[in-house]
Order: sequence, then structure tokens, then C-alpha cells
Amino acid sequence: MPDVTKFNTLTFDCYGTLIDWERGILAELRPWVDRNGRRDLDDNTILEVFGTTEATCEAETPGKLYPDILAEVHRRLAGLWGIEAKPAEATEFGQSVGRWPAFADSATSLQYLKRYYRLVILSNVDRASFARSNEKLGVAFDRIITAQDVGSYKPSLRNFEHALADLERTFGTRKPDILHTAQSIFHDIVPARTLGLATLWINRRKPVGGWGATPAPMAAGAPATPDIEVASMADFVILHQAHLRGDPA
Repeated sequence: MPDVTKFNTLTFDCYGTLIDWERGILAELRPWVDRNGRRDLDDNTILEVFGTTEATCEAETPGKLYPDILAEVHRRLAGLWGIEAKPAEATEFGQSVGRWPAFADSATSLQYLKRYYRLVILSNVDRASFARSNEKLGVAFDRIITAQDVGSYKPSLRNFEHALADLERTFGTRKPDILHTAQSIFHDIVPARTLGLATLWINRRKPVGGWGATPAPMAAGAPATPDIEVASMADFVILHQAHLRGDPA
């Protein structure tokens, strides 16, 4: 396991890692499916179908802003589940990101890590939606890079290449300085490892298993094993403190 103290920059996925997007998504979709007679859909089915549909929409229309992606996902879910597609409901879901809650350990962990690292967001979202989420995270990020800035969505390598070029240009940061920290193997760990970045998997679903709202990694032979795995941001802080002390991990 790499010593996490050897890096000076953390690039973060946000949704699923710092923001509890699965809880936020279910808070929006669960009441919708229930009132439309689809109580047979359990939470995990809702999340899994959302995840594959979202990834498809992002790949098909990489230039769309994230609220428009979410609105299209909502329309497609309505079609899949035999629910009347109402434009106002799709638009409302598209605007829901700012309502998604942060994980309980995100703000305090980020405040601690800020003492030791440059903190960077690399997120599949638009700038306006992230600004609403950032209010919940309690820290000023050194750089914020969104899908809107890049014109594509992870797992596209373009997003990571854009971030690497931006960080080198802005701070002189090089690949060995960076630990990419994320929950999604599909969106983050595979492309980051493909480009030679060290990776830390925040395995938020460890207690329940499965992939939830993130598709399973699909590419044969893809480097899907992270360099480090912890179950939460709080556990990352504990690991950092252990490495500072020189304790074996």
C-alpha cells in the first residue's frame, strides 16, 4: 500500500464520495415511483437502473449540462417503468443535485486533509450544481473541474487529461504528486489507473455490497483494482494519521 503522505494533491470525485448521491437520488425517485404505482421497485433496482441509464446518457450527449442529463434520465426511467413522463417532473429532478446531502464525515475529513494536501474536485456535474453541493462540504477547494469545463463525462480519459494539464499549468503538479480519491470504480478508478494515477477507493457501499448507482466496471482487462481501499472519508483520515506516525497499514 502506498504511503498516503507522499502525495501533495488529492483529486476528488464528489458524488458518491463526498455527497451521498444515492440517498439524494432515492429521496427524489422513491416517492415518484411509489405514487405512480411502482412500489415493486426496490431501492437497489432504482439505483442500478439509474446508474446504467445515466452513464448511457452521458456517453451519448457529453456536451449536455448535468441537469439536462438528469432530466433525460428521468424521462427514460419513466418509459422503462411505464410511468407517464411529465416534463415538469423531469426538470425538477434535473435541478435536484443541490438537495443531495453530504456524508456525515465529509466536511470534517476535508478540513483535516486540507492541512496536508491541495484539494481538487474532478466531477461529473456542472458548475452551478456543484456550487450548491460545495456549501455542504465546508472547505474551499484549490481547483474545481467539472464535466461542463471539459465537455465530457467520466469515465472518459479526457476529463483526467484535462485535470492533469490544468494542475500542471496552475500549480506545477505532476502525476506522482496526485492521489485520485473516489467511490466509483467505473467512473474513476479505472480511467485514473489507465493514465497511471495512484488511486484511493472510498468504498461507501462496503457494508451492503453491489454497485448501486454506479455501473459495474465493464472493460476486459481494465485496471480496476485501486491502490488503496477504505470504507469512508473518516477511515482515510485514520489511515493518514497512521502513515504520519509511521505505523504499518
